[in-house]
Amino acid sequence: MNVPVTPQPTATKSKRAKALKAVTIVMLLSLAYGGYEWYLGRHEEATDNAYVQGNVVQITPQMGGTVTGIFADDNDFVKAGQPLVQLDPADAQVALDQAEANLAQAVRQVRNLYANNNTLGAQVAMRETDVTRARTELARATDDLNRRQSLVGNGSVSKEELGHAQSQVASAQNALATAQAGVGAAREQLNGNQTLTEGTRVDSHPNVMAAAAKVRESYLALHRAALPAPIDGYVAKRTVQLGQRVPAGAPLMSIIPLNQLWVDANFKEVQLRNIRIGQQVLLTADLYGKKLEYTGKVDGMSVGTGAAFALLPAQNATGNWIKVVQRVPVRVALDPLQLVQNPLRVGLSMQATVDVSDRSGKTLSEAAHPGSVVQTKVYAAMDTGASDEVKKIIAANSGQANR
Repeated sequence: MNVPVTPQPTATKSKRAKALKAVTIVMLLSLAYGGYEWYLGRHEEATDNAYVQGNVVQITPQMGGTVTGIFADDNDFVKAGQPLVQLDPADAQVALDQAEANLAQAVRQVRNLYANNNTLGAQVAMRETDVTRARTELARATDDLNRRQSLVGNGSVSKEELGHAQSQVASAQNALATAQAGVGAAREQLNGNQTLTEGTRVDSHPNVMAAAAKVRESYLALHRAALPAPIDGYVAKRTVQLGQRVPAGAPLMSIIPLNQLWVDANFKEVQLRNIRIGQQVLLTADLYGKKLEYTGKVDGMSVGTGAAFALLPAQNATGNWIKVVQRVPVRVALDPLQLVQNPLRVGLSMQATVDVSDRSGKTLSEAAHPGSVVQTKVYAAMDTGASDEVKKIIAANSGQANR
């Protein structure tokens, strides 16, 4: 007996077709996305463990003192050379005044040494004239004695006259010996004084240079009572207060130049195999969102993991070691123009994506930095001022001030 087959409704077939079509589309999209990610994954390494870093320039006094003025506060922008903190300069001023007086005295004493050379030289010449005169007198007395001795036999000269001539010769010999001794003493004095002055000028004499060094030291101490900003930047971490007694080296505040920032991107160790110096990096900051991208390049890689440089590094022998994937800081240089247009702050979170398609670069730098990393010329003005002060004092006390 044949049972009639009931045909399925058209609506059921339509639902199955739609479901099958949807599954197919999802599978194709998944395959396409997976292929896309696989293709890009070979040329990119990314991490969200990245943070903005910068130079944090501490302002510390080079001498202790009491704070009498504070001229900048947190978040203020300061220019290089602008005064930040003033310490009481009274003690330093007293020391400078004393050092300047000692330098002036040393210059005048050295000038006296040079003047004594001329005086002692004249005395030597005078003593030599006395020797010449004494020799002439001795020669005259000797001739007179010889002439009288030749006349003693015929009675023309008495014994008294002969004795008187002999006395004159002895007196002339004593005078010559005394004059020669005077020449020797005068030359000794001249040589001793010349030893103190030969090979130098007044400004390069050791006594003057020692006094000048004290003036420079006191001058620098006085001007270091005013703490200038060594670099352009923003004030942060101000801890100093008015009237506070601060020791040398105490941190008072910090200056952060926001035009000299970089990013430390902490990549897992398995991501480092394709990262090279010079590769291009795209970065986004949580501050601005993903619509704003920064362009940078890999500037270098740390020679150790973050855990290796930690205060308590992981060591199996101490029992605090756990096998985990380590991260290595990769330094990314930023475009200074982009930093001006869209400023960043130290410590901000970043996302970094490195284009590793070009692997011709090095993993570690093979040369020193081509120039200074950061420098300031603010303190050089103090050294110049100290030298000018020394020159002025020497000129004023060496008879050169009005020349």
